[in-house]
Amino acid sequence: MGLRTRRAVASLGIMIFLIGYIWVAIAVGGLIPDHPLALLTYYALAGTLWGLPLFPLLSWAEGKPFFKRR
Repeated sequence: MGLRTRRAVASLGIMIFLIGYIWVAIAVGGLIPDHPLALLTYYALAGTLWGLPLFPLLSWAEGKPFFKRR
């Protein structure tokens, strides 16, 4: 698979992932107690941790192995 194709597939995968992630984050956010510190903590974590699951996908899109085998 060529680099352009990998990047296109990765872009589509990122969009699908983000739509699902946002939907789940909003649903779970509705279950958080209505305390400002609890909401701030939850949305701060949810707003920053979304990128972690995308590292392997982005690495694959660039043609570099994410996990190096020894």
